[in-house]
Amino acid sequence: MKIEKLTENKIRVIINSDELPLKDLNVHSIMTKAIETQDIFGIILKKAEKEANFYTDGCKLLIEAFSSLDDVLVFTITKFSSDNETKKRKLIAKRKSFTCTCKHIVCQFENFDTFYDFCAHIKSLRKLDTTKLAKNIALYHWKDNYYLVLRNSNTQYENMDLFYSALSEFGKLLSFSEHFESKLLEHGKVLIKKNAIDIGRD
Repeated sequence: MKIEKLTENKIRVIINSDELPLKDLNVHSIMTKAIETQDIFGIILKKAEKEANFYTDGCKLLIEAFSSLDDVLVFTITKFSSDNETKKRKLIAKRKSFTCTCKHIVCQFENFDTFYDFCAHIKSLRKLDTTKLAKNIALYHWKDNYYLVLRNSNTQYENMDLFYSALSEFGKLLSFSEHFESKLLEHGKVLIKKNAIDIGRD
């Protein structure tokens, strides 16, 4: 189990499936087996307190989960201050779910290193074929941010959810508009015209 402290209020937990107490657990079953889920997250939170000084007493927790590989589970845990005075932890489990049906997609990254890490993560997803994501994938730089633009995305691609799950960890999905793209073309700089994910990860 690996714990990364992202901010004072957020951590990322990476667990190999063989570290889970029950071998039949996966992202879906963890979201549906309440008793086992409470036990697992209790262990995770105790470890987070010890290793990352991540204390959650009196806080509400948002727990987001996805599977990045067949044998790896990734949890992002965010804590929020509770208005009441009880010290009981409140767990809110939420599975990452995206149902975007847009033909054109815009992803925002805060810096190039984050985009690079995103590309490296995409490379580790054996099930994800970037050639099937969209007909054209370009990278732009504008106002200190980096924008990945997917034109004519394949909304029927069966592993599109893996792409969105990875994006949720590294970047931000924006609403696409012709006006926004015009701004990128006029004021931004095209860094990679085609196959940006493949080039970015090499």
